[in-house]
Amino acid sequence: MAGTDITITGPDGTFGAYLAVPDTRKGPGIVVIQEIFGVNKVIRDIADGLAAQGYFALAPDLFWRIEPNVQITDKSEEEWKKAFDFFQKFNVDTGVKDVQAAITHLRGVPGAGPKVGTIGYCLGGLLAYLSATRTNTDAAVGYYGVSIDRHLAEKEKIKKPLMLHIAGKDQFVPPVAQSQVIDGLKDVPGVTIHTYPECDHAFARVGGQHYDKKAADTANKRSAEFLRNNLS
Repeated sequence: MAGTDITITGPDGTFGAYLAVPDTRKGPGIVVIQEIFGVNKVIRDIADGLAAQGYFALAPDLFWRIEPNVQITDKSEEEWKKAFDFFQKFNVDTGVKDVQAAITHLRGVPGAGPKVGTIGYCLGGLLAYLSATRTNTDAAVGYYGVSIDRHLAEKEKIKKPLMLHIAGKDQFVPPVAQSQVIDGLKDVPGVTIHTYPECDHAFARVGGQHYDKKAADTANKRSAEFLRNNLS
């Protein structure tokens, strides 16, 4: 079943989102948190894949304050430059508020829930971590999240299960930052961290330069089991 573009009402206004619905029209919800390229085909395909697994998958447009409906790729230098410009202008705090608005929206969709989780990639990986500390998500998964090390002071607020996937050769998350995250969260109840020593950032982005199918399949299998156990 193809997804549809919808509108979410948040605390600061309305913004767009992509909603993929399972064929059964009944199941848990997952908020899919975008990379720096917007709610593009990669994110929409992830949402569609989650819907095929039985989830209501909602991908909110988190760049709407900067420019609505961003859908760029990682295929050209010009698009990378634009993506990094969005990243620099993006306000993480308001982004988390929008993630909460998306969670709240999903809980009101007929057939969705009662549990709603979050899954995010890159910038979305950071927001997935922050969803575990600042929102009422029921479970969170973050892939190669950037700057999580700068938000470790919030770890005491983690009350629901969190899984992080860390790329050992992540060009945007240096080894020191990776170690700080791993060491900082190792004693937090409900937190699971998996590392992929030979992988670079975005190893799970299908079609990306650093896509590693074996590692991506392993991470996705772990995520699927984690979400199934915590959202079903």
